[in-house]
Amino acid sequence: MALTVGELIAALKDEDPATPVILQKDAEGNGFSPLEGGDPGMYAAETTWSGEFYDLPKENPEDHELDDEPPSDAVRAFVLYPVN
Repeated sequence: MALTVGELIAALKDEDPATPVILQKDAEGNGFSPLEGGDPGMYAAETTWSGEFYDLPKENPEDHELDDEPPSDAVRAFVLYPVN
């Protein structure tokens, strides 16, 4: 199961706010990269370990392109992305 925003906040609550956040490339620790940023969106799992991320639905339906439409089982999520 994915870590929730609340669980992440709880894990970081005692850390110095100036501490850099580093992302691990994979479960085996084959690489690391600093956190660049993050965005809210919609996540549709394809397997237990990967899936697709979509932009949040736009307020105006005419602004939507059909290719950007998340599947009906997509859930709201927050994606963190590395520098590289």
